[in-house]
This record gives sequence, structure tokens and C-alpha cells, in this order.
Amino acid sequence: MAFFENRLKQVPTGPRKVLFINWPLVVLVTAVASVGVLMLWSIAGGDFEVWARRQTQVFIVGMGLMFFVALVPIWFWRSMAGIAYLVAFLLLVYVEFAGETNKGAQRWIDFGFLQFQPSEMMKFALVMLLAAYYDWLDVRKVSRPLWVLVPVLITILPTILVLMQPNLGTSLMLIMAGATVMFAAGVSLWYFAAVGVLVTGTVAAVFLTRGTPWQLLHDYQYSRIDTFLNPSADPLGAGYNIIQAKIALGSGGWSGKGFMQGTQSRLNFLPEKQTDFIFTTLAEEFGFVGAFSLLVLYALILGFCLVAAIQNRDRFSSLLIVGVAANFFFYIMVNLSMVMGMAPVVGVPLPLMSYGGSAMLVILVGFGLVQSAHVHRPR
Repeated sequence: MAFFENRLKQVPTGPRKVLFINWPLVVLVTAVASVGVLMLWSIAGGDFEVWARRQTQVFIVGMGLMFFVALVPIWFWRSMAGIAYLVAFLLLVYVEFAGETNKGAQRWIDFGFLQFQPSEMMKFALVMLLAAYYDWLDVRKVSRPLWVLVPVLITILPTILVLMQPNLGTSLMLIMAGATVMFAAGVSLWYFAAVGVLVTGTVAAVFLTRGTPWQLLHDYQYSRIDTFLNPSADPLGAGYNIIQAKIALGSGGWSGKGFMQGTQSRLNFLPEKQTDFIFTTLAEEFGFVGAFSLLVLYALILGFCLVAAIQNRDRFSSLLIVGVAANFFFYIMVNLSMVMGMAPVVGVPLPLMSYGGSAMLVILVGFGLVQSAHVHRPR
């Protein structure tokens, strides 16, 4: 108790907390989300009601949650890390038995007003628990095998449940986020080298077991790999999305065709244009300038997060910020690699841009945790 009391004496209290919020980060997040609403408005042919209105409403609710989380002391969120992880894990188990199915994937819980993906919640609950674990653990034990096994299990167990949905993209993001927190906590590089060898062997096994009764991936996931390697082999089938996305990206040129003038999206050549492939619509309508400007906004958000992590003298807060930033970065990296044909299509949304409630709300809560760590950092 005395430990927490000493910490609380060093941080702002009451209404003064608002002054310590990282307002540039709030502005950047709002700017990216506004671009997303603008693109959803354009994709719908100027009809605000189709996607843009609901996206705006979800963003407003998410911003409210972000400020609420930001003003709650970070020590409270540290104490809630285990509960958050347990709730997310139990929801994943529930989805496995009674979740909503859409397009062959069982990933959602239907609350009526919102279809929620527990896997999105797990992305941030995982980094919360890992940050709390390494804050508790003596730094001299970080690389000892027994203490490395604990975070590995914490990461692998929900990953298996997500992979069973099936959801390969989110499974990979959970592993990458968990590995990032472990790396930042100081786990020996030899473990990561061993994982690299294991991954290489797993990739080889994926291809060698194809067509056998014990193949490691579903047929549609192998199809995505084939499409990634050679989209033109099936231009009207599995390769259609990537080919159309590349056409949209290239046709935008330097400055784009203009707002609401994108033919690939407006004429419905591009499937999932409001979700996974929204970046291609931006590139088609605003060209290289618009696409690069969005990437600059993303880079600034990540930069503010990393600076906040470096400046924070609280180990839990620093690791938590790194984990949230890692999740945000992997959202961006996987989605852009996917739509540019540099990775298989795995259905990962572009953060703050793609249409969807679960990802938007969870990402903004994640930024609320970053803000809480920033507001309540020891001074």
C-alpha cells in the first residue's frame, strides 16, 4: 500500500489530469479516424448513412472510453491485467462453442447493437498481463527457462483458440505482440533465434503436409498462400481481390482521381472495400500523396507512443505502451502488406480506418491505456 501511496504523490490528481493528457496523440488519432469516415462516405457514393454514420458513432463512444481509461490511475489497470486476460480468454472459449459464424469463420459474439470479436480484446489484454508479469518478475530471472515458459504459455493458449476460429491474421498478431513485450522486457536473444529456427521448420511443415489428412492449415488458407505467390493464376477467383487492389493502388498515380471518383470502389470491382481494402480506395482517390500522408500520421502516432515508453520510469507502464504500440504497428503492417500483395490476405483491418466496431473500440481503449500511463507517470 505504501508503494502505491508514494507513487500517487508524484502524479496529478483530480481535474488537473486533463492537462497532462497527450493532446497531440488525441489529435492524430482523431485525424486518422476522420480520414476513415471520409473514405467510407466516398465508398458509399456520398451516402453518409451506409457506413460513415455508424463509424462516427463508434468513434465517439470509443473516444469517451479512451478518456475514461486515461483518467483512471495506471496502477489500477495493472491490478486488472489478470482479470482482463481471463475475461478475454473465457470469451474466446465461448466463441468456440456458441459464437456467431460469418463467411465460414466463427469469431463473433452478437450483442444486438454490436458484433464483438473477443480476439480483438485479447490483443491488448495479453500485453497488459505480460507487462504486469515482467513488472513483478525480478529482472535477474527474465531469461531463465522456467520464467520464460510462463509468458510463452500466456501467449500460446489464446493463440490456439483464435487459430481454431479460424483467424490466422489475429493469431500471428498475438504471437508478434507477445514476442515484442518479451523482447522489450530483456529476454535473451537466443530464445528468439530458437523461435526463428522453429518458425522455419513450421513453414516447411505447412507446405509438406498439404493434401494429407494432418495438414496444418485449412484449404482456404492454402488457397490464400497460392494467391499470394501467383495471383494471376486465378484472376476471377482467389486472386481477384489482390489483382483489383493493385489496380486501384496503381491507378491513383501521384495525386489520385479525386474524392468520390475512384472507379474500383465505386463500381464494386473491389470486394470488402469498406473493411480490409479501404487503403486502396484512399490511394486511388488521393494517390501517392494521400497514401503517404496517412502513413505519416501513423508514424507520428507510433513515435509519440515510443517516446512516452522511453520517458516513463515505471516498468509496467513502459512495457504496456510498447505492447499497445506493437499491436497498432502490426495492424498497419499486416493490412498494408496484404493489400499490396506482399503477404497473403488474412483479414486484418486497417486501424481507425476500416469499418467495424470491435477493432475501433479496442484500439481506442488501448490508446486510453497509453494515456493513463502518460498522465500518471512518476515525475
